[in-house]
Amino acid sequence: MTGEWRQGGSRALMAAIGIVGVGLSAGAILARSAAPDIPAAAARAVSAAPSPSPRERALGASAEARPTPGAEIHFKKTVLDREFRSEGVAVADVNRDGRLDVIAGNLWYEAPNWTPHEIAPLEQYDRAKEYSKSFLNFAFDVNNDGWPDEIVIGFPGKAAVWRENPRGASGHWTEHPIWRSACNESPAFAPLWRGGPPVLVFAYDDSYMAWFEPGAAPADPFTCHTISEAKAASTNHFSHGLGVGDINGDGRPDIITTKGYWAAPEDPRKSSGPWTFVPAALGPDSAEMYAYDVNGDGLPDVLASSAHNKGVWWYEQVRKGDGRTEFVQHLIDDSFSQSHGLAMADINGDGVNDLVTGKRFWAHGPTGDVEPNAPAVLYWFELQRKGGQVTWQKHLIDDSSGVGLQVIVADMNGDKRPDIVVANKNGVFVFQQVR
Repeated sequence: MTGEWRQGGSRALMAAIGIVGVGLSAGAILARSAAPDIPAAAARAVSAAPSPSPRERALGASAEARPTPGAEIHFKKTVLDREFRSEGVAVADVNRDGRLDVIAGNLWYEAPNWTPHEIAPLEQYDRAKEYSKSFLNFAFDVNNDGWPDEIVIGFPGKAAVWRENPRGASGHWTEHPIWRSACNESPAFAPLWRGGPPVLVFAYDDSYMAWFEPGAAPADPFTCHTISEAKAASTNHFSHGLGVGDINGDGRPDIITTKGYWAAPEDPRKSSGPWTFVPAALGPDSAEMYAYDVNGDGLPDVLASSAHNKGVWWYEQVRKGDGRTEFVQHLIDDSFSQSHGLAMADINGDGVNDLVTGKRFWAHGPTGDVEPNAPAVLYWFELQRKGGQVTWQKHLIDDSSGVGLQVIVADMNGDKRPDIVVANKNGVFVFQQVR
């Protein structure tokens, strides 16, 4: 099916992209005061002009707002919550006060003091044995009323929903259906055509890959645009590895999996048949996947990380003389396991994208996966190009937090420096960049 995307003035005020998981006892969190180590800079109001808007900050530093490269980078850790609320997180200006807030499952944390507010009734989870009901979360103005709503992707294969921002009123947010099942463990939220809004990309019914946009009415399920044949690659509910990016260099965002990619048609809104699938060997089970010209040779490469084992990689696109295309795997790091959340952003302001990832703590409990009880590290990997060679410099951010299923990079306090936000079984955290 096809559908018309509603473009309103407020629609452009898209909040952010993130991920979530749900939480614990209501009284415990609503009674606690803000974390004591909130940085002073985060406590001030964001000034109006020349500071970037919350939308711009949520999407990362713009070219005009890049930090000065070359300065030594450190991160100030702020603990928003020590309970297991979520394995992902989103950011958005929830109450439209000019500050970016944090959304994690059934709670949103109001900046600058990170006061928690319930979105839905809280639930308690045993982090050693259980999962939350919200694996990924995205913030977006679904109903075009000018207020960012919450998109919730639950346990793999279960239904996806969105929750309607009450526009400043108290009480829980009204929940609406998106689709009956969301498969693959790294659903994406990104534009699929030039100048378009972000759309949801995930598989459904353990069979089809598709993209989704809001329905005609807020209470309607999203409109589903199927792009694959039945039983397509990476469409099982526990499949790993999914992303959006231009791989073939035609300027159109393709849909990427570890088995290959679907080449985007000229206008996905007008395409009714399956997209062309191009097989490619893009590694083992991974998390978010990105297309980016790592080595500066003009060909888009692919970046990925291991969801449940060890490894962070980039796959170099190589064009052969006979017209064939191959992807050559290059190891970035294999010193830690379970890098189930991966973000790509320019952390140091040098104009080159870097990577942020870490260990998903207890992805399958204290006895599952590889080295489940190793420190819950969080790193950023600095991409350096020297003399035609690519190197990655690893920088430790923290060793007692880790990642969930997603990592958010956004300027949380308006200082034009990218910050990092994560949520997982260890809690909810903001890492403010300082120099």
